[in-house]
Amino acid sequence: MFHLLQGQVVAVETPGAPGVEALLLRSGRVSAADWSSLSPTGALEPGAELVARGRIGAAELKVVTMMALRDAVFAVVAGETAECVAVKQGGPAVTAVGGEDPLKLLEEAARKVVGLEALPQAVLPDRERVVAGRGVVGPAEELAPHRREILFHANGRRTARDIAFVVGRGVYHVTVEISRMLGEGLLERAGRGEVLGTTTAWSVPALEPRRAASAADAVDERTDLPYRVPGASGFTTKALVTDPSATG
Repeated sequence: MFHLLQGQVVAVETPGAPGVEALLLRSGRVSAADWSSLSPTGALEPGAELVARGRIGAAELKVVTMMALRDAVFAVVAGETAECVAVKQGGPAVTAVGGEDPLKLLEEAARKVVGLEALPQAVLPDRERVVAGRGVVGPAEELAPHRREILFHANGRRTARDIAFVVGRGVYHVTVEISRMLGEGLLERAGRGEVLGTTTAWSVPALEPRRAASAADAVDERTDLPYRVPGASGFTTKALVTDPSATG
């Protein structure tokens, strides 16, 4: 659901991507106790109330809110939309101050999908389940922490979208990382009936509050995207960008 205010998108809610609440709680930036204590009928919206209580900085909340908004748009564009209707409904718990231009959000999401499609082993966020590669043994301590997190939760039951919710990271970043790990043999697509339990040999550090997000974290990741190789991934996507130069 796209929430608009005076023509600007102030929030996007979708089951395809973690929202602000999930990102704050799963990452440890805000405790479950702090979130549950927020007053639904208070004078301040939940985000502003958290800032007023000193539970999170205003700048960090703004960055997380914008990341969640853009990530949700990516999930919508990468998925399927059966219909689109306009309704009057109450706003979400946390909104982006000032909002974002709808067309720019869609163009940015389309560029991300095009970049994802260029990866040789690209997956869509909610389609394919993954498991650790057959050659990966033990805790794989040489890998970066975020990759070890993905390996730990890749048990054959979860898609990239599922893992993003579990680890409290954006579905776009997790989907790109899983696609790259598939290409490197660290992950494999789970076959039908191939489900693994959590292996005790794997060790993932307990989730701790991550560093304060910087403004750079919320900037478009287009510079990190690979160049497009049409058809390389074996699937196509609905093109939302009509100008070819916009996909570069």
